Amino acid sequence: MRYQGKLYRALNPRYAFEPLSGKGAELYGGRFNPKGMAALYTSLSIMAAVREANQVGNLQPTTLVSYDADIDRVFDSRDMDALTAHDMTEERLATPSWRDQMKANGIADTQDFARRLTAQGFNALLVRSYAPGSSADDLNLIVWHWGDAVPRRLHVIDDEARLVRLPAS
Repeated sequence: MRYQGKLYRALNPRYAFEPLSGKGAELYGGRFNPKGMAALYTSLSIMAAVREANQVGNLQPTTLVSYDADIDRVFDSRDMDALTAHDMTEERLATPSWRDQMKANGIADTQDFARRLTAQGFNALLVRSYAPGSSADDLNLIVWHWGDAVPRRLHVIDDEARLVRLPAS
């Protein structure tokens, strides 16, 4: 499928100067990217982005960033036939033990799934949010390949140049 529209990301303000960086996910790994694979975890709604960025403890200072996106080759995890064809299930996508799998095996099932999708040419994954308080209507788009042009266009909306362009001290 192709995704065209707005996306949102809630960032730690310390990293707001790099809203197109997937370095944190690349360094530490995430549910849908193994260590060494960059990813941008974005949401289709502002509230889903806030929930994703603040899953543990109290709400922390957060910088909201929005993007205009036009990304082709998006895997839609809501398509059960496609999930089955790619040896994945809803239950495995939602597993809260992905970090434990990563520690024990070096890679979680969901990270391996992401690696297989990118090897098949997918640029992103559309998947529901599993953050506390989310519903099946809260969707995330995990982007593995992005740039300035279609089929991977991801443009930060900052018409008023509000984002600081240098690292904070």
